[in-house]
Amino acid sequence: MDLRSHLLEGHAIPAQPLALDANRKFSERHQRAITRYYLASGVGGLAVGVHSTQFEIREPQHGLFKPVLELAARTIDEELAKAPRPFIKIAGLCGRTDQALAEAATAQGYGYQAGLLSLAAYKADTEDAMIAHCQRVAEAMPIVGFYLQPAAGGRLLGYSFWRRFAEIPNVVAIKIAPFNRYQTIDVMRAVAEAGRDDIALYTGNDDSIVVDLFTPFTFDVNGRKVTRRIVGGLLGHWGVWTQAAVRLLNDIKQARASQSLDARWLDTAIAVTDMNAALFDASNKFAGCIPGILEILRRQGLVPSINCLNPHEVLSPGQAEELDRVAKAYPQLVDDDFVAAHRDAWLS
Repeated sequence: MDLRSHLLEGHAIPAQPLALDANRKFSERHQRAITRYYLASGVGGLAVGVHSTQFEIREPQHGLFKPVLELAARTIDEELAKAPRPFIKIAGLCGRTDQALAEAATAQGYGYQAGLLSLAAYKADTEDAMIAHCQRVAEAMPIVGFYLQPAAGGRLLGYSFWRRFAEIPNVVAIKIAPFNRYQTIDVMRAVAEAGRDDIALYTGNDDSIVVDLFTPFTFDVNGRKVTRRIVGGLLGHWGVWTQAAVRLLNDIKQARASQSLDARWLDTAIAVTDMNAALFDASNKFAGCIPGILEILRRQGLVPSINCLNPHEVLSPGQAEELDRVAKAYPQLVDDDFVAAHRDAWLS
């Protein structure tokens, strides 16, 4: 599989959650089932060890970074052996340079082809320091840039940073997740002006998924018009209702090829954002985003609890009712029947 070509095709790539039992112990059986669910849904890749997987897996008292990455990789390989197809395994890479390089080596040992590089450990550093860090890690393995919104632990990264980042040869993609239109445009313009048409652009803006996937970003570059598109999604939101998400992306790809856009897509855009507001607990500054994801999987029988490694991460008051509301309001965007038909096999 050619890594760049696969990413440029545009795929649904979920960010994998972490399955814990009632005692907050890692449930390999349920973690394996989640991975099987994603494969069966038709995703083009999986991101493991990222925000949705809980950054705490790296803490010594948990020691789950290696077990989680290994189990996901092994399960993916087993499922693909039954029905081979192109697929990308992406590992989350965190920390300062030494830690990120160690995590990259671990990920490569398990067959991961790219690393989603978090800059959360560089909140107070200069742009030069961040770029030097990215260059070092990119020398070790292909990297996916990550513009993470400050509310989830990221920092503001302006046009200048992304213009320099786009010049790093081993950058294969960027996940754009500032939840902000101005900052999204910064990334798109930087990549366009860098002339990097080999960098795949993925939305991580869970509040604007459909709009991102339809929008042509056109800029004047040295006197000529250059248009870049966001081709797929690497999303925490797509860690649930995943079969419906794959169907949504495929429908958007077909609609993008037509001469005119059906205005009903605007209704879909609002529906997806409304669902995400409940899922990610937007009204409480995203405090319940990980428990929200786990609650949908728990209701479907794919995880045994909504427990997080951090016991303070729980559903916010009223969030469960909001999840009830959106699931009922937008049945075309859920996949409960699909999960119910296959869940026992995935859990076996």
